Amino acid sequence: MAGGGEDAAAARNKMVVLKRHVTGFPTEKDMEVVVGTVRLRVPAGSTSAVLVKNLYLSCDPWMRGRMSKHDEGVTVPAPDFVVGQTLVNFGVGKVIDSTHPEFKAGDLVWGMSGWEEYTLVSQPESLFKINHTELPLSYYTGVLGMPGLTAYAGFMEVGRPKRGDFVFVSAASGAVGQLAGQLAKIAGCYVVGSAGSDEKVDLLKTKFGFDDAFNYKSEADLAAALKRCLPDGIDIYFDNVGGATLDAALLHMRHGGRVVVCGMISQYNLEEPDGVRNLFCIIPKAVRVEGFNVGGYLQMYSRFEEQMSGYIKEGKVVVVEDVVEGIESAPAALVGLFSGRNVGKQLVALPRE
Repeated sequence: MAGGGEDAAAARNKMVVLKRHVTGFPTEKDMEVVVGTVRLRVPAGSTSAVLVKNLYLSCDPWMRGRMSKHDEGVTVPAPDFVVGQTLVNFGVGKVIDSTHPEFKAGDLVWGMSGWEEYTLVSQPESLFKINHTELPLSYYTGVLGMPGLTAYAGFMEVGRPKRGDFVFVSAASGAVGQLAGQLAKIAGCYVVGSAGSDEKVDLLKTKFGFDDAFNYKSEADLAAALKRCLPDGIDIYFDNVGGATLDAALLHMRHGGRVVVCGMISQYNLEEPDGVRNLFCIIPKAVRVEGFNVGGYLQMYSRFEEQMSGYIKEGKVVVVEDVVEGIESAPAALVGLFSGRNVGKQLVALPRE
């Protein structure tokens, strides 16, 4: 256990701060990269803190919700970001100094971190030690981190698959969707995905093992596309987009079907969210629609990590990452998520020293 004094060495710390609250689609101008300094020791008097050198930062759509200014009383998954303060998301890093008994200098960890080169974590219960250093560390921003646990908990725990189920996954080439689809194949399901380009559709069928896929941007009628790809209907819809895709999927749910509501990226930048017109379908078909937040499943992380790392080593799960270099690239990478610019899990690699 360490902890420092005022004479601790200092280092430059680049960070991405929120320049203004966002309305509509985010732009790079809503964020700013600033340079500060950080002392390379936990401040004296901090009895349970960890200083982390960030190695990878995750870009995830959920950050968009925190970039807006919400009225008091509005229910949101996490508090709004504060203008002028560093953005926060999941990351992978190396412990530089610690006054927490469970972490020591040199430990590799993942968890909630600042969008910056160094982060002082004052609540280390949000950190997880990395147990499989034989795998790429970047995987802990995706397949072995929050997106992986999201896909696993959502599909296995909320979706409750049965062998032979017909499964539809939207935003299927993204960080969560690619894993939900592969878990469905492992569970013995027939899997169809939608994505926003022909390149991504090809990736779903050739890399991730989906049985079929379609480019939703090329389809004039989403309901017809689902009918073509899943003529017998849908048992599980893993929903990452909401809006028109959710509406179309509801029309094709089978009796006793499950809609796993993971995200609604099509709605995040709208002033007035789209309405859902086909909710009446859930009554005669006895469809269960259930939203979930990965924060409610953190207690199962150890079991998930061992199972998913095994799938990766056995070749049952493959990973596609979209990596940009340097924290200066982070704002553009985040904005690009909302136009589908990324192919695979979007992350930012930072210098090791």
